[in-house]
Amino acid sequence: MDYLEKYEEWCNNPVFDENTRKELIALKGNDKEIKERFYQDLEFGTAGLRGIIGAGTNRMNIYTVGKATQGLANFIIKEKGQARGVAIAYDSRHMSKEFSEMAALCLNANGIKTYRFDSLRPTPELSFAVRELGCIAGIVVTASHNPPEYNGYKVYWEDGAQIVPPKDKQIIEEVNNVTDYAEIKQMDRKEAEEKGLYHTIGKEVDDRYIEELKKQSLNMDIVKEMADDMTIVYTPLHGTGNIPARRILKEIGFKNVYVVPEQEMPDGDFPTVSYPNPEDPKAFELALKLAKEKKADVVLATDPDADRLGVYAIDPKTNEYVPFTGNMSALLIAEYILSEKKKRNLIPANGAIVTTIVSSNMTKAIAKEYNIKLIETLTGFKYIGEQIKLFEQNKSYEYLFGFEESYGCLAGTHARDKDSIVAVMLLCEAAAFYKKQGLTLWEQMINIYEKYGYYRETLATMTLKGIEGKEKIKEIIEKLRNTTIESVGNFKVEEIRDYQKHTIKNLKTGKDEETTLPTSNVLYFALENDAWCCVRPSGTEPKIKFYMGTKENTMESADKKLEELKEAMLKICE
Repeated sequence: MDYLEKYEEWCNNPVFDENTRKELIALKGNDKEIKERFYQDLEFGTAGLRGIIGAGTNRMNIYTVGKATQGLANFIIKEKGQARGVAIAYDSRHMSKEFSEMAALCLNANGIKTYRFDSLRPTPELSFAVRELGCIAGIVVTASHNPPEYNGYKVYWEDGAQIVPPKDKQIIEEVNNVTDYAEIKQMDRKEAEEKGLYHTIGKEVDDRYIEELKKQSLNMDIVKEMADDMTIVYTPLHGTGNIPARRILKEIGFKNVYVVPEQEMPDGDFPTVSYPNPEDPKAFELALKLAKEKKADVVLATDPDADRLGVYAIDPKTNEYVPFTGNMSALLIAEYILSEKKKRNLIPANGAIVTTIVSSNMTKAIAKEYNIKLIETLTGFKYIGEQIKLFEQNKSYEYLFGFEESYGCLAGTHARDKDSIVAVMLLCEAAAFYKKQGLTLWEQMINIYEKYGYYRETLATMTLKGIEGKEKIKEIIEKLRNTTIESVGNFKVEEIRDYQKHTIKNLKTGKDEETTLPTSNVLYFALENDAWCCVRPSGTEPKIKFYMGTKENTMESADKKLEELKEAMLKICE
């Protein structure tokens, strides 16, 4: 069936509600828009769904969400997990509440229990709830930090992490087997409640989640000692972080916490930002204005589903607020945790830190300093969550910390996804700890660079939307894959890793090896002098991403080399 036939089917089939059909009939004659909406089914990828809200097979709507949920239900039934149930959370985006309710009632109609939060909650709390309630799976309705027109649907398994092989492929197969939207089962909420299938959860899970976070605190006494002298500015960017972030800071002893008033309330339009992403400096404009008024020590922002954390801290030399990358804030937390645990002789002999192949190489130096194992995974926190599960199963290592460059980290094993709420707690605790020593967080970051070297990283992206964009992204990566690149600008290439072909080509020795990580459309170039770059298509946005890093003896030199590397890499891809 081509896209026009699919379009006509949606316009005329009574399976689709009147509003959906009206929306589509209004598009008659707009071939480009019809094609964008129907040229493919919205792909249920390895993390679930993500797309623009609207009617059509290539959009987020109750039917594409229903198809995904029916496929998940069919898999759960095969696994005999109906009685264990599914935990469900949602964020502040448009249609999140409706999609989460639809998913719950579809599962109920298939005889599967659900535990749905009574209002919006952070993604990491959903991850916690899956294991806390003994569920077989979890769903969170969110598009994370995407623009307002997007929504998404992520699936978690019983370990609290997003689905990974082989479960992801098995679930995808079940979703793809749902070819008729009439197959999607539904039931009335009242009936589902009466049958003991639909359960509402809230405060009791919140309380247990917060208690688990507090167990990660290392210096609560210092927080209370410094509370009067510490000022924190925080923004949830209209998302889910407001209540839990404020609660955890209050409960460990902070007093002077100011929330950006214009961004405090949940709002799916994200009216004060063009892009609700703590990686974007523009998202901090209102927070930095408030920080200057309050003379804040630290400025924090979480994304709509509160799994990512952005940070600014004061540089006393310039009296200006300086941004931290995701690598920087995570490495600062890691150094704080590990140095404090070492002081107390709490680092286990089999301790491990887990990160991704596109995160900072400083992690290698930190692992060596504290004599712990470093494990690198593919991009995506689900692979870090998977490592925690493996550690528990085979007793090989004890998880100490994990992070990825995209502003997400996890201290503790209460969740199996990145958790900005525990990161907020530890970042502010570290700020109090270092302030007692007369240091700002920025000065401590400089101390870390001086200790290990100036490892600096950046990310460049090319946004290529629609059908043509998808083909262009594919073309760029295939060109890189099929060309032996011997240098990137002035940097000689020492090794090329192709995670799709599972090959490691050493350009110095000419030897070939196999990669050990799962198949992924990723190319990694190890360069001379501890520099590197990596290319991959985004799994959640119409973008191709270029990650890169350098290491030098000064920040100025490292940043200069990084800019040269960025320009050279983008030029190769023109």
